[in-house]
Order: sequence, then structure tokens, then C-alpha cells
Amino acid sequence: MDPVRNFCKLYVWWFCSFTVAVVLVGGYTLLFASPSDFPSGSIVVIVRGASVSDISKQLSDANIIKHQSVLNLILRISGASSNVKSGGYLFKNPENVFTIANRLATGAYGLPPVRITFPEGITVRDIAEKIVETLPLISESDFISLGKSYEGYLFPDTYLFPPDATAQSVIDTMRANFDLKIVPLLSEIKASGHSIADIVIIASLVEKEARTIESKRIVAGILWNRLKLGMPLQVDAVFGYIFNRDTYSPSYEDLKVASPYNTYLHTGLPPGPIANPGLESIQAALNPTKTNYLYYLTGKDDLMHYATTYAEHQTNQRKYLK
Repeated sequence: MDPVRNFCKLYVWWFCSFTVAVVLVGGYTLLFASPSDFPSGSIVVIVRGASVSDISKQLSDANIIKHQSVLNLILRISGASSNVKSGGYLFKNPENVFTIANRLATGAYGLPPVRITFPEGITVRDIAEKIVETLPLISESDFISLGKSYEGYLFPDTYLFPPDATAQSVIDTMRANFDLKIVPLLSEIKASGHSIADIVIIASLVEKEARTIESKRIVAGILWNRLKLGMPLQVDAVFGYIFNRDTYSPSYEDLKVASPYNTYLHTGLPPGPIANPGLESIQAALNPTKTNYLYYLTGKDDLMHYATTYAEHQTNQRKYLK
């Protein structure tokens, strides 16, 4: 066999192989590899209900992928176009378009669960404000709309929510936690003669009016005393709820506001809780300290002062509020 001819054949084979390799590598780099200016460490939020085309364009505009049409095609061919998971995705390092498509299809966010702590006495409106800071898929208005009827029953606690949490899933989680916490108290609630709803309403008022467990139990006792006598509760904290503000010092005009939550105008309990109380306040409402007190106030000394008559209450007002 002619050695020259053999050399030529070998040369052609290597040349062709090299050319194919270059074309394949070049094609991969051109179509599938990450952009050279891939924004490592960035977070992209895929909104719920976004189309595949919108998602591909969003990732292309963010320099996560080179060609939106390529991701679009991969998602459609793989059958994942209708199953893309919404949520925040962390792109820590450059990734090829196949990896990104798989992450979108499986909800591999690359982010840890979101940790949120809700303090005792927080309202649904307050919860909504905290939620939207860390879970951008949830709108404040949607959460308030869905959660308003559960005021008082969204248990304040520390929660871990996935990046794709919805307003409904957050509400369901907090509501389930309330049910879990209240189970050990059900026999006591039944024995008290009060409904769970009444206990929670009183607890929400106590949560906003008192700070220590001792004062909470005394204030709860005072509120039950006033209800028994048919006296208006005259709880200032309701005005914070009525006007969606943090201050509870009502003006003379505030006292006349036509709201069913106005405990100066109406006797009995307000129509619902004014906040989401913690377990301590619920227990205080369930096991109040029995006294003859009918009045209380928080003085400028930050202490609670109690009275059995209105005259004594006026004395406390002059002594501790001026």
C-alpha cells in the first residue's frame, strides 16, 4: 500500500474530524452555552401564569440564555412548556440552556426557603406587607383580599415558605398552625362557656392593650366584666384597626366613627378580631384574673393602672396621663 496515499487518507480523516468537532463545539457555544456576560449570582422571578415565550424573553433579556427561541423550543419539545414552575430562581454560576430548561420544569430554584417571623398582634394587612417583601409572587392586595376573613386565626410564628408560595398557601399554613395550637385548649374553651370566636376576639383586644402576662389576664378579666354588665368595652386599640394605623389614641372625632368595630358606640364584642393574637393572649382571655376592676389605662410610666369606679379611673387619668 502506498504510504503517501495512506498519509493523505489519515490527514483527510483527521481534518474532517477536527472540522466536525469545531462545528459541534462552535454550534454548542453559539446556541446552547451561557452568554459570556452571564450575570452570576442574579435572581430572576418567573411570575405565575407567564407564557413560555415571555419566560424565554425574560431570561434572554437578563443574559441568562443567548437565544430565547432555543429555550422556547427545548421546553416545547420536552413537553415542559405547560409545567414551568413560577418563583424566584438563583443563577449562581453560568449554566447551559438544557440545565436551565430542566430547572424551570422541576422548580429547582437554587434558593433556600424564605424565613418570615410574624409577631403577636400582627394584622392581615401587616402580614401582607411583610410577605411581599420576601415573596414577590404574592401581591399585597391579593393577600389582604384572601386573608381578611381569617383575621385572628393566622397564628403569629416563624415560618419557612418555598419561593413559589402563593397567598392561599401562606394563609393555609398559618391557619393550620392556629388549629394545631388551639387543640390543647379546646376542653377549657368548652368549659368556659365561651365560643372560640369570642375568645379570639377578646385575645386580639388584649394583645393590643396589654404587654405582660399579668396585665393581659387582668385586662381580659376587665373586658369580660364589662361585657357581663352590658357596658361598652371602650377599647382604644380598635381605632388602629379601623383606620389602619399604629396609633391607638383616638381623637374626639374618632370616637364617633360609624364602624361596627367602634367599641365606644357599640356594646358587646366587635364583629371580629382586630389582630392575630399569640398563645399567651389567648390563654389570658380563656383564664382571666378575676377582679372587680372595670377600668384600666397605661400611664406615662408604662405601667397599667386599674380602677373599680369611673371616679377612680378619672383620678388615675389625672395622676398617670398628665
